[in-house]
Order: sequence, then C-alpha cells, then structure tokens
Amino acid sequence: MVKEIQLRISLKDEERSDILIIKSAYALDIDKEAITGVKVLRKSIDARKPKIIFNYKVAVYIRETLPKTSEYQFDYKDISKAKPIHIIGFGPAGMYAALRCIELGYRPIVLERGKNVQDRRRDLKAINQDHFVNEDSNYCFGEGGAGTYSDGKLYTRSLKRGDVRRIFENLVFHGATDQILVDAHPHIGTNKLPKVVQNIRETILNYGGEIHFETRVTDFIIKANKIQAIQLQNGEEIAVNRVILATGHSARDIFYLLHKKKIALEAKSFAMGVRVEHPQHIIDSIQYHCSGERNKLLPAASYSLVNQINNRGVYSFCMCPGGFIVPAATANGEVVVNGMSPSKRNNLYANSGIVVEINADADLHKYEKFGVLKGLEYQKNLEKLAFTAGGRSQIAPAQKLTDFVEGKLSDDLNPTSYQPGLKSAPLHSLLPKLIGSRLRKGFQAFGQKMKGYYTAEANIVGVESRTSSPVCIPRNEHLQHPEVSNLFPCGEGGGYAGGIISAAMDGERCAEAAIVNL
Repeated sequence: MVKEIQLRISLKDEERSDILIIKSAYALDIDKEAITGVKVLRKSIDARKPKIIFNYKVAVYIRETLPKTSEYQFDYKDISKAKPIHIIGFGPAGMYAALRCIELGYRPIVLERGKNVQDRRRDLKAINQDHFVNEDSNYCFGEGGAGTYSDGKLYTRSLKRGDVRRIFENLVFHGATDQILVDAHPHIGTNKLPKVVQNIRETILNYGGEIHFETRVTDFIIKANKIQAIQLQNGEEIAVNRVILATGHSARDIFYLLHKKKIALEAKSFAMGVRVEHPQHIIDSIQYHCSGERNKLLPAASYSLVNQINNRGVYSFCMCPGGFIVPAATANGEVVVNGMSPSKRNNLYANSGIVVEINADADLHKYEKFGVLKGLEYQKNLEKLAFTAGGRSQIAPAQKLTDFVEGKLSDDLNPTSYQPGLKSAPLHSLLPKLIGSRLRKGFQAFGQKMKGYYTAEANIVGVESRTSSPVCIPRNEHLQHPEVSNLFPCGEGGGYAGGIISAAMDGERCAEAAIVNL
C-alpha cells in the first residue's frame, strides 16, 4: 500500500534523519515498523513566521518496496539514416527539440553559432578579465544557451504547456541530481549544469544526430513560401526540409535577417532595469528572522517582489541567492548584466534583476520608426549607454541603492561579485524616466515589504536588459510561421518561453509539430 500525505516539520525536527518515518507513522496512525520507505515528492520552506517549517509531500510505502526506477523512460534509438530536421540553436529549446526528434525517429541536425561548453569557458574568461566579447561565444551563445553559465534555475509557471515532470526527469537521466524532482524551486547550478549539457550532446551524437558548433546561419533561401536552404557564414548552403528556429532572445542578427527578408515579425512587450546586489546575510536575516549566520539546514535565502508603479509592473527577476553578477553582453560596445548561482549557493552576495514592464504599444513612441524592431533598438540604446557610463569596457555603471533612490552620485561603492568591476555613475539620471522613476519608487516599496532590504549596503548595477525577447516571431496553431510553412519559431527567441523549462517544453512541441507529414 502507498499513501500520499502532507507533513510539516519544524527546523529542530528536521535535524533528525528518521523524522519523516516518525511523522508519517503518527499521521497515518500506524506502527513505524510497517513503513518500508518514505519517498519525498515535494519539499518547500515556509519562513513567513519566525518558526520556520519544512513542508513535505511524501509517498509512504507500507509493507511495499520502493520503486528503483523512474516511471519515465526515454526511448532513444539509432536515427543515423532517418529523415533530417534542422535545428538552429542549441540552448534548452534546441536541445530538447533534438532529443524529441530522436525519440520520434528523426535525425536532428543542429547548427550552433557558439562553442561547446568546455571551449566557451575561455571566452567567458576573456569577457571577465580582458573585457573582450566574442560575439558568437559568450554567456548567451554556445552549447546549452544562456542557462548553462547563468544559473540553471528550473522554476517555471508554464505548467500547462507540456509535461514539466518529463523535462525534469530527462535532466536527471542526463546527470542532474534527483533533488530537482523534489524542490519547490529547483536549481542545478552553473558548476554542474555544463556536465548535464555535455551528456545531452553525447546522447544526440551517439544515436546518430549531428551537432555543428561554430556554425553561424546568415541567410535563408526561400522559394514558394518555404525555406529551401540555409546559408552559413562560410558561404556553404545546406538544403533543408523542416527548420526549428531556436536561437534565443539575444540573436539579434536573426531578427534583422527575417525583417530584411520581409518575413512577418511582431513587436513584443518586455522588461528592463538593473541588478541589485546585497550581502547574502542581509537577505537571510530578513527572510529567516535571524541575526548572525542562518541555520545550516537552511539554504541561502531568496525573495520574490512585485509592485505596480504608475500602471507598470516593477518586479524581481532571476533572483540568485549566494550568487554572482556576470557580464552578459553579446557584442562589444554594450554592457549587460545577469546573475548566476553555483549549486551550493554559497557566495557572499545575493543578486536579482529588478525590472520594469515596457509596453511595446504604449511606451516606445520615439522608436516607432524602427517598426517591429522598436523594442530591440530601445534595448540596444540602453546597453550602449551603460557601456559609456561604465568607462567603455565591461566595467558596469553602479550606484548605492539609497543614493539611486535619493538622486545622489555615490562617492564610493560596496564590494561586489561582478568580476570586471564597477564604476560609480548617476543611474538615477541616466536611465530613461520610464524605467528610472519607477525603479526608485519600486525600491522604496520593496523596502516596506522587506524591512532591511532598502539599505546603503546594496549596490544597483546596470543594465539588466535581456529578460525576454522584445520581438515575437509569429506562428500558427501548427507552430509554423504563417508565411514560411516549414519554419517553426521556438523558445525564448520566438517569444514562446521565459526560462530553461518552458523553452525545453516548447522545443519538444516544435519537434512534434515539425515531423507532421514529413
């Protein structure tokens, strides 16, 4: 017999290794000797009150053996001689599209502009130390996409877009810890995700798929409303039948290419702002109601904040407890910041994007001349402004949080995790009023919600601009572009995902759509 129950465990009781069996026996009114095992299905922390509680959903096995294998099986088979499907981009959407193609009996041929995870490291080092951006290999481009070296957070609200559990199980199948199947806010970590990504690559290659790194697509040869061939940067043309476009939200050259070829695009609302960085102990003390170090059983504390300011949402984005701020530019001449956390989330700082909603229809009148690319151009201008304000390198413009709100240039800045370095700059006057004024009011409101959050010990760092794509590539109910019948826009770059898991689910859906009538 197996029974699923909910348990609430105090912080003190959590220290006991047998507490789940004891609590389960009590809840079910049975002898604990009758319990052959307890499987954790979900775990979360309720820290709203000083008495911290661990919430568990568990399956209690009563005189029955725990299963040793997952109910999910991945049927990969040799597809080396099967019909090909071309996939542009090898981030989460492209990876899962390729894996799904193999399961369905088709041969994925992946074209990725960046490098594999090992070779990407050298280019990330060049950004951090030499302030040089390789425009094809950086924190956004390369094997695994932006998520590989930008945290590996797996939380998603997109529960109706596909089988979320299947995506998680596949990550575990490829080497992720099974803890991600349990945690309410699962996370792999930048130190562990590259190995998982490498294992996915090896699965694709071992079963007959192809992955071509440092292979940048520069043109589409279109005839009779179909892509006949893909042209590469080296001039080579590849004949294609079906194309899944999974290039991510930062592949601006693809948007420009489609626009130049008069293929329909749509302007899309997005969000921009800054990244705020606190000492982690401040966030811990607020969230866990403690002074000094947090209890060893508690992870580095996170937060989620949102407020409506002048009819626009101001909210936290990609919060990284115990993490680092990283340079996420994809071209020289721009400064973009993002956040990441290692698996243990044991760095001294907590950082989060704090961003403002930008309505593509109502907020970008000065950019109307750019048509559907107006949001993209707005993004670019703010990133160039940050580059100039930081001193024309990857040094980022920054300000103490309280100085930003009070409209004062900071005489000095707090220590930071951002490796290229910070330069004091008047972000309060440099940021457009649309963003800056709402951020200033938003930080004050957040300080009311989290006592201690609004502090001179925090820096704000500019700019957080790549939260999502400012362009949507439309598709119909069959996931095809309405004007190019064999083009399947996919993932974040198409405007259909907002993170690793939703992109992966969309990749699977596009693979399933692409094989229809092939």
